[in-house]
Amino acid sequence: MNVCRRKLLTGGLIAGGAIAVATIGGVKVSYRAKKNNHQSSVVNSESKYRPRYLDLEASGELAKREAALWDMYAPCTLCPRMCGVNRRAGRGGKCRFANSFRVASFGPDFGNEAPIRGTVGSGSVFLSGCNLKCIFCQNWQINHRGDGQYTTHEQLADMLISMQNMGCHNVSFITPTHLLPHLITGLRLAIARGLNIPLCYNTGGYESLKAVKLLDGIVDIYQPDFKFQDAEIGARLMQGAMDYPRHARAAIKEMHRQVGNLTMDENGLATHGVVIRHLVLPENAGGADKLVKWIVKNFGPEQHVNIMGQFWPAYRSRYYPPLNRALTRAEYTQAMDWARAAGLRNFL
Repeated sequence: MNVCRRKLLTGGLIAGGAIAVATIGGVKVSYRAKKNNHQSSVVNSESKYRPRYLDLEASGELAKREAALWDMYAPCTLCPRMCGVNRRAGRGGKCRFANSFRVASFGPDFGNEAPIRGTVGSGSVFLSGCNLKCIFCQNWQINHRGDGQYTTHEQLADMLISMQNMGCHNVSFITPTHLLPHLITGLRLAIARGLNIPLCYNTGGYESLKAVKLLDGIVDIYQPDFKFQDAEIGARLMQGAMDYPRHARAAIKEMHRQVGNLTMDENGLATHGVVIRHLVLPENAGGADKLVKWIVKNFGPEQHVNIMGQFWPAYRSRYYPPLNRALTRAEYTQAMDWARAAGLRNFL
């Protein structure tokens, strides 16, 4: 069964190995570390790929993008919710976050697709809060309740560098949409300290096209969910996000324009590209049959897709039939059959 997009256990990431605790920049954060036989200097030099953000920083363009994203923070237009609140003045929008951010956990993550997690793991930063807040969220403690520790930009940079030093193949921002300006500020500090591995953007898919365009040249690997094809069903299960399908389609097309299909180096590690994720829901509530046809039509049969089959009735799902029960094997098999019939070839 395929892996979940982002799933935490109490005290750390869902990954192999023992739970470790690190103090980064004065913040004590737990993570799951997995033993490996690679030295970080060897792992990070395996690929000849040069992360795109390095050239943007050298040219001064990354500083301009950072400023543009901060301009979208007050009034806030970072996501399609278009709350319009002045978050710099301490007002929170639908995401409930104002002029601060929290990190729930960070460290080597083995819950990603194989080309992204590799043998040492993806260096994932699990951010608190979310602009969607799905009623079936499997990480509701951090996405809805906002569990996590308040973090500074300097501490975020320390986390990214520490994961690079652990040998992680890339660094990944998980649920980043509502915190973009903070993340780019932290990224720039990390670049100054020697960050040089690919950057992943792991999102629920509800993105502002303007914001995604500002990420051109910054993000190497996009991992967007495409949760729903039916706007009315999606709105019922994602706090009224009636326009989710329209914005997800536009955002994913722009992501693909920027980085194309997933590309791997000689070691089978992803360097850049897009992986589209879809969690199959009971009674095909997410519209998997329509999604796979849309993917082939727009990106061709070689597009990498992770069709996930581990839905279970988390958080408030029990109040929203048919999401009040687990996915059946037959329902997952049907979704995979639809994907193959549509012509898709690359499943992760």
